[in-house]
Amino acid sequence: MDLTLLAIESSCDETAAAVIKNGRILTNVIATQDIHRKYGGIVPELASRDHQKNIVPVVHEALSKANITKSMLNAVAFTKGPGLLGSLLVGVSFGKALAAGLGIPVIEVNHMQAHILSHFIGDPKPVFPFLCLTVSGGHTQIVLVKDFLDMEIIGETQDDAVGEAFDKTAKLLGLPYPGGPLIDKYAREGNIHAFKFPPVDTPGLDFSFSGIKTAFLYFLRDQTKGNAEFISKNLSDICASIQFTLIEILMKKLRKAAEQTGIKEIAIAGGVSANSGLRNTLEKEGSERGWKIFIPKFEYCTDNAAMIAMAAHYKYLAGEFATQEANPDPRMTF
Repeated sequence: MDLTLLAIESSCDETAAAVIKNGRILTNVIATQDIHRKYGGIVPELASRDHQKNIVPVVHEALSKANITKSMLNAVAFTKGPGLLGSLLVGVSFGKALAAGLGIPVIEVNHMQAHILSHFIGDPKPVFPFLCLTVSGGHTQIVLVKDFLDMEIIGETQDDAVGEAFDKTAKLLGLPYPGGPLIDKYAREGNIHAFKFPPVDTPGLDFSFSGIKTAFLYFLRDQTKGNAEFISKNLSDICASIQFTLIEILMKKLRKAAEQTGIKEIAIAGGVSANSGLRNTLEKEGSERGWKIFIPKFEYCTDNAAMIAMAAHYKYLAGEFATQEANPDPRMTF
C-alpha cells in the first residue's frame, strides 16, 4: 500500500506545504512573506495573518501538482514547534481540521529535527551516527543523530543564535532585512583578516554570540566617529571579517565535538547552512580532517515543508501519531 502524507510548515514567515509518497518528495510549495522587509524583522502578528491568507492556496497547489487528492492521504503532518505561536497555530489548526474531516491521523513534527532529516530527501545520505550543526535565526546546536527519531543535543547557544547575530550585524551596517545573505554576498569580495573581533569562549560544546554582537557595535561606534564613510568604504572587508569570526566560533565547537565523539560523518542544516562561507569552510575542514561532509540543497536550508514531510514519514512508520488535542509549542525542544 502506498504511504502518502501532506505536510504543513508555518513556524515563522514561510507558509509551506509538501506531499511525500513512499518516502519520495512529490511537491514542495512555499509562499514567502515580503511584508516584513520594511520593518527590518519578523512582525509576529503580520506573519500569522499572512499564514491564514496563504495556507489554503499553498496546500491546494501542493496536492494539485503532486496529482494527489485528499482522499489519497494517509495522514496530515504539521510543525508543532519551535516557532512563533501565532504562526504555528495556523498550521496546527488547519492540519488538525483537515485530518479530522478526512478521518486520518495527524503527526506533529519538531521543526529542528526536520531540518536535520532534510538530509534524507536525496542523495548522498549520512550514516548513523552523525553530527549535525543546526544553525538558524533562532537556534544554534550541535546534535548527535543516532537514528531518524533518536537525536541528542550535545551543544547549543547560551544566548543568541548565529543567524540572529548575522542579521543584527547587518542591521548595524545599514543593510536591509534579511541581512544575513547580504553579509555573505559582500564577504566574498572582502579580506577576512581586515578587522579582528574577539570571540567569546564558552565551556564544553556550547556557544555564545551576544558578546560578539556587542563588540561589533562598539567597533562601528569607534570607527565611524568622525569618519561617516567608514562603513561604505570598507563594507566588504567588514562583512568578510565578521563572517569569518562567526564561522570560526561554529567550527571550533564542531571540531571539538568530532574529536570527543570520534564521529567523522558531519552535516549542517538550518537557514544559515545556506551561507557560502560556512559551506566552503566546512568542505575545506572536512578535506583536511577526513570528515565526510553533508550539505543540504539550498531549497532545503531555509524553512520548507519537504523536511517536515520527511520527518513525518519516519514518524508514521514508527507509529508516532498525535491526537486532536495537540497544540503548538513555541519553545519545543528535542
